[in-house]
Amino acid sequence: MKQNPYSTPMPMPLDQPLYQEIQSNLDGFDPQRHKVQGVKQAAVAVTLVETAFGPGLSGMSAHEDWNRAAALILTRRKVGLKNHSGQWALPGGRREQGETLEQTALRELNEEVGLVLDPCRIMGRLDDFTTRSGFTITPVVVWGGPDVQLTPNPEEVASIHRIPLTEFMRPDAPVLHSIPESDDPVLFMPVGDTWIAAPTAAIIYQFREVGLLGNHTRVAHYEQPYFAWN
Repeated sequence: MKQNPYSTPMPMPLDQPLYQEIQSNLDGFDPQRHKVQGVKQAAVAVTLVETAFGPGLSGMSAHEDWNRAAALILTRRKVGLKNHSGQWALPGGRREQGETLEQTALRELNEEVGLVLDPCRIMGRLDDFTTRSGFTITPVVVWGGPDVQLTPNPEEVASIHRIPLTEFMRPDAPVLHSIPESDDPVLFMPVGDTWIAAPTAAIIYQFREVGLLGNHTRVAHYEQPYFAWN
């Protein structure tokens, strides 16, 4: 099994079996990179934190912790932004000159939700996803841990949400919708009584499949809804 190149010894900030299971699944996964001419590179942070419902749990299986402790950070983008106004999003953005994609993900996590994390919290990558709007997105999985304070950047973020991992394990997820312009379906992930669309939904679905279930599921072929094409 390959080793996480970003890891250094640190106390487990959430339940240790959960961290170990996800890290083991990511270590056994070979993420696919995209090299597409004329697109901009970006990264998003797929960040595991504690839900707002109580202290971190210990002495439980990873599956029990999914039910009670862990969540992903998602945001609703501010209405009126030039790109993807009002949409669900993972913290992230365009790579700046001289940055690695991991550095981009951590910088954007700080800029958008006020969470500063050391590079040792990076667990690995998922597959690149190239969008119709001209970006190749690299998802970087990050271990945030418990007791984190999140503050939305009012210039970009309307609200911050800690979505429990169990919400992404629902039996009605994912939802696939055909469109006449593509041979591949649009992928959605239901959340509460609403839904998240690809590319964010595709990244979340792959995290579920790879990180939580250990399935080497690919998602880059899934289509995006019309509103995400520009």
